[in-house]
Amino acid sequence: MAIVEWKKDGTVAIMTMNNGENRHNPVWVEAMLSTYADIMADPEIKAIVLTSSDSKNFSLGVDTEWLMKTMGENDYPSVENWLHSNGEVFRTFLMSPVPTIAAITGHAFGNGAMLAGSCDFRFMRSDRGYFCFPEIDLGIQFAPSMIEWMKRIMPYHLFVKLQFSGIKVGAAELEKYNVIMKACENPEKTVEEAVAFAKTFNKSRTSLAEMKRRTYKHIIDKMENEDAQYYKFNPERLKEGLAPIFMFTPLT
Repeated sequence: MAIVEWKKDGTVAIMTMNNGENRHNPVWVEAMLSTYADIMADPEIKAIVLTSSDSKNFSLGVDTEWLMKTMGENDYPSVENWLHSNGEVFRTFLMSPVPTIAAITGHAFGNGAMLAGSCDFRFMRSDRGYFCFPEIDLGIQFAPSMIEWMKRIMPYHLFVKLQFSGIKVGAAELEKYNVIMKACENPEKTVEEAVAFAKTFNKSRTSLAEMKRRTYKHIIDKMENEDAQYYKFNPERLKEGLAPIFMFTPLT
């Protein structure tokens, strides 16, 4: 089974992550971007539903095993390159010329929550699974563009609460704040509802792409002009006792 695969349901592409916890690493990035390219090559596709085949997880974010191994080898250029390419996955879903809908069928932690947040809309199962930013407890900070695109999907006070506390929240609370379109009773219903919603779209790719360029100009500006300085390895961070990953503090 491929790490990421897709199938067509009418005008909807159902894009499924198949790698268990669906951790983000260079192999995952390549699979996500190549699968997305295959989808967009079909002009009949009007929307994308992103989901997971795992019974427990949507995505648990960064592949810490790969990351710590790479860091242990002092291969910081590879980490920096991965940060940029992983950011391209987020940008791809954010700026897609067809609507992107996350069917969150399990836990969405850290970068996994960011991935769901980069989509245009979200549905989430209510019987199991949490949405969480554990970065505060890991000594990790968000890149500037991440803050901007997450602010667009939830009230600012809720984002601050999640970001500063690292608490886990479920579908019911996310639905209350309109972070998700609907809390669904189980994973099957989550995908079903997401696909049904996706089938309501029949928009011009050209028009939607231009609308997104104008709407999200401030986010793209941060991706292109601010994020890079936070992706550089900063040895001073080690002296502060913070996690030696995601050095989101620019060199001074």
